[in-house]
Amino acid sequence: MSVRVRLTTAQALVRFLAAQYTERDGVRHRLIASTWGIFGHGNVAGLGQALVEHGDVMPYHQGRSEQAMVHAAVGYARQLDRLSAQAVTASIGPGATNLVTGAALATVNRLPVLLLPGDYFAAHPADPLLQQLEHPAAGDVSVNDTLRPVSRYFDRITRPEALIPAALHAMRVLADPAETGAVTLALPQDVQAEAADWPEEFFADRVWRVRRPAPDPLELADAVRAVRAAARPLIVAGGGVHHSRAEDALRALADATGIPVAATQAGKGALRHDHPADVGGIGHTGTAVADALARTADLVIGVGTRYSDFTTASGTLFQHPQVRFLNVNITAFDAHKLAARTLVCDARTGLEALTGALAGHRVDDAYAAEYRAGKERWERAVEAALHAPDDKAVPTQTQVIGALDAVVDDTDVVINAAGSLPGDLHKLWRARSPRQYHLEYGYSCMGYEIPAALGVQQAAPGTPVWALVGDGTYLMNPTEIVTAVQENLPVKLVLLQNHGYASIGGLSESVGAERFGTAYRHRAPDGTFTGDPLPVDLAANAASLGMDVLRPRTVGELREALAEARACSRPTCVYVETDPAPTAPPAEAWWDVPVAEVSARPAAKDARTAYEREAAARRRHLAP
Repeated sequence: MSVRVRLTTAQALVRFLAAQYTERDGVRHRLIASTWGIFGHGNVAGLGQALVEHGDVMPYHQGRSEQAMVHAAVGYARQLDRLSAQAVTASIGPGATNLVTGAALATVNRLPVLLLPGDYFAAHPADPLLQQLEHPAAGDVSVNDTLRPVSRYFDRITRPEALIPAALHAMRVLADPAETGAVTLALPQDVQAEAADWPEEFFADRVWRVRRPAPDPLELADAVRAVRAAARPLIVAGGGVHHSRAEDALRALADATGIPVAATQAGKGALRHDHPADVGGIGHTGTAVADALARTADLVIGVGTRYSDFTTASGTLFQHPQVRFLNVNITAFDAHKLAARTLVCDARTGLEALTGALAGHRVDDAYAAEYRAGKERWERAVEAALHAPDDKAVPTQTQVIGALDAVVDDTDVVINAAGSLPGDLHKLWRARSPRQYHLEYGYSCMGYEIPAALGVQQAAPGTPVWALVGDGTYLMNPTEIVTAVQENLPVKLVLLQNHGYASIGGLSESVGAERFGTAYRHRAPDGTFTGDPLPVDLAANAASLGMDVLRPRTVGELREALAEARACSRPTCVYVETDPAPTAPPAEAWWDVPVAEVSARPAAKDARTAYEREAAARRRHLAP
């Protein structure tokens, strides 16, 4: 008969989580390395007490915003290639619903995080509880059900014994590279505190092996025939290259075959920027050379990509009449997109198999010379955008990127998610190493950058970690600055002030909405807005939350401030007012944002004409 251990449900869960591991390529990682938490009546007496009881095996981090805690956990998991994750606990009601945005971000980006929100009393001794949502037709509904559509696995633990199968299912999903994302175990308050006798085997060390499935031989043979027959193949590297640590395998394939490699936002850095086959970002925010190659490619080889609308230019980018697709992806769901030939397998294993099977095959010398010449032209455009001719001038946004580019080395990590910075970075950033370019552009969530920087810093102590944010994003989620100070995480914040939503303002103008509601301006008594910016001092705000703050005013001062921040051992903010003049190269491909079909305003009429012209180029790729 097995030995039994008497613990509360919450204590049993913490003990169980502390004994879970992943293993890939013979290297073991703690699956749930630590727990973030904000406590309220829905979790303080259960999970809160359990984390005190078993603090020796489960580290705890105190957050300030539930959403931000999830972002921090996502940043942590991404930095560690999804092999280690963190848990996040919140109380019932608003604490739980604040998890939803972070959960959606994690699931969209296929990144693991374990969510442990409190829930109503399973025994219903008194309804409604404080912060309980009552549903007149369903007594088992709570606000935690909002987490169902954004979770890869969801369960509500209504009895202590139900924890065992649910916890095992949760770990399976978190550790599976084809299934991972947010996982939610909703924990009713009374069940958290209820004691039970647990089998000791439940707390034994358990290893979840992360598989590297090989390609099917028939699919591989078909893929090789397709590559050998192509005159203008193009590789599109997505985030799956990084998650699989397949960068060396991708480089080996590019070296052996000469096939050029473009990158999505998630895949950038899969090749170093100076590799001869690297042609930079692809799609709406892509480079001129990559997008030109995409338009004429007869075979597009997607590796670990979801083919978002930014990558495909909303279905208008791949224009060759006979273009076909070959997708290497660990999920069949993504592999079959665009009616592609498929290699449903691990990215590294699949690339290695392709390289071996394509021995002796190379693209035509003229094709290689063409894309390398295009790469050289683009490098000149990059240099022009990043270079500031006058050290005493107020920097533009691209010159801020150039100043940071001059300060970092291969070890730095640069984090961004929303606004106009992702487009500029995708075009212009010179990625030096696989983990340097950390762009969350699946959910493109304003407010991700600062908390994600905390998670990356926890995952990579000693690494210079930069969060790049505009004023709009900063105002969404600055709270975790306090956590960085508390945890002594020396993250670096580059805060660009342009007094408005620059990205959406430009988009608004292009779609005939005339920049409505996109600037920070005083409202006059008659309801109109004045031209004067609001007297807001975000640098003072960052300082009030505990950061050291540097205020460079010129390009020259900016370079010095960035170097000082990089050397600083405390959380440091570099606050810079930017010249709003656009200095980035324009978009090379379209993005579909529907325009009003009828309007009395000339701006909208003109925008609709342009929209219909671009939309006419859209294709549905159906050929096998």
